[in-house]
Amino acid sequence: MLLQYLKLLRKRNFFLLWLGQIVSQFGDRLTQIALLGLVSKVSASPLGSSVSSSRLALVMSLAIIPVFIISPISGVYIDRWDKRKTMYISDALRGIFVLLIPFAFLKFNSLLSVYVLVFLSFCVGRFFIPAKMAFIPEITDKKDIFLANTLVSTTAAIAALIGIGFGAIIFETYGTTTAFTVDAATFFISAIAIFFIVISTHRGSFYLRDIVDIGKDVVTTVKKSFILEFKEGLKYIWTSGETKYAFKIFLFAFSYIGSLYVVFIRFIQETLSSLVKDVGFTVVSLAAGIFFGSLIYGRIAHKLNIKKAINGSMLISSLYIIFFVIFLKAYPVPLHAIILGFGLGLLASPVIVGINTLIHKESDGNLLGRIFSGLEFISHLGFLIAMIICSLLADIFTPFTIIVSVGIIGFLLSTIFVFTHD
Repeated sequence: MLLQYLKLLRKRNFFLLWLGQIVSQFGDRLTQIALLGLVSKVSASPLGSSVSSSRLALVMSLAIIPVFIISPISGVYIDRWDKRKTMYISDALRGIFVLLIPFAFLKFNSLLSVYVLVFLSFCVGRFFIPAKMAFIPEITDKKDIFLANTLVSTTAAIAALIGIGFGAIIFETYGTTTAFTVDAATFFISAIAIFFIVISTHRGSFYLRDIVDIGKDVVTTVKKSFILEFKEGLKYIWTSGETKYAFKIFLFAFSYIGSLYVVFIRFIQETLSSLVKDVGFTVVSLAAGIFFGSLIYGRIAHKLNIKKAINGSMLISSLYIIFFVIFLKAYPVPLHAIILGFGLGLLASPVIVGINTLIHKESDGNLLGRIFSGLEFISHLGFLIAMIICSLLADIFTPFTIIVSVGIIGFLLSTIFVFTHD
C-alpha cells in the first residue's frame, strides 16, 4: 500500500515541497497553541478554569482574520508570481515574525505587540497555502495528482493536529521563549526545503515592491485590474459544477470544525480533568486516524465516486461524533478518548483528500491560485463564525450539549448533501 506513496516521495521536488509544508503546518499550529499558553500564563490562571470559551475563541481568531483581508488578494498575485519563491519567502518572513514574539513581550510587557506579530505572521501565511496547492500540478505528473493530494493534504492536516497536541507540551515543559523559537525554526526549515526545489518554468518574479502594492490593494479595496481578475475567478467557480460543489462542502466542513474547535477542547478537559496531556494525546490519535484512513482511501479512491465518498464520510462522522461524546461522558477514561479519536480520523479522512483532488481534476489550471485562495476565504469565514457562536453558547450551556447539538445538525445537513449531490 505504501509503495506508490514512497515512489512519489522519491521525486526530489515533490519531496521538498511535501517536507516544507509539513513543517510549516506544524509551525502554524504551534504558534496558535503557544499563543494560547502565553495568554493563559499572563492571566495567571489555569487554562481550563477561568479562561472562558469566548476568550479562547478570541485568541484563535488571530489566525483566521487574516484570511478575510489577504485571501481575496493573494490568489491574484500568486497566479502572477513564481509560486516557489512565494512559498519560501512567506515562510522566511513567518519565521522572523514568530521569533520576535517572546522578545517583544519581554520588551514591552504587553500582549498587544504579540498580537501584532502573530497577526502579521498569519497574514503572510495566506500566500503560502494557495501557492502550495497551485504549485502541486507543476511538479507532479497528471497520473499522480490523486496520490500527491493524498500525501500533501493529509500530512498537512496531521502536522497541524500534532502541532496542537505537542505544542502545549512544549510550552508547558520548556516555556514561552523555547516554544516560539522552535516554532520559528520550523518556518526557516520549510523555507530552506522549498528554496532547493528546481523547476525550469516560472510564471513571474516576486519583488520587494510587491509588498507595497499589496498594502495599497488592501487599503484602496484593490485596483481595477485585480477586480477584473477576481471576478473572472468567481465567475469560473460559480459556473463550474465541481468547483461550486467543493466550495459548498468546504464551507460546511470548516463551519462544522469551527463549531467544535473550542468546545471540544473544553469537553475533553472537563471530562478527563486534564488541561493539556489528554487533549494532546486525543489530538495525536485523531491525526493518526486521518493518516491511515487517507492511505487506505487513496488506494481505493479510483474505484469510488468522489462526491459520494465525501458526503458519506461527513454523514457517518456526524453520527460518530455524537457517539464519541456520549460514550466518553459515560466512561471518562483517557484511553477511550484516544481510541475514539483514532476512529474519528479514519472516518473523516475521505473529505480531506477528496475535495482538493476534485478541484485539481476539474478546474482551470490558470485559475488555481484564485480558486484555492477563494476556498481559504469561504472556509475560514464559516469556521470563524461557527467558532464564535458555539464558544459563546458554551459559556451558557455545557460543551457536551453543544457538541451533541452540532452533531445532530451536521447529520441532517450531510443527509441533504447525500441526496442532492451525487
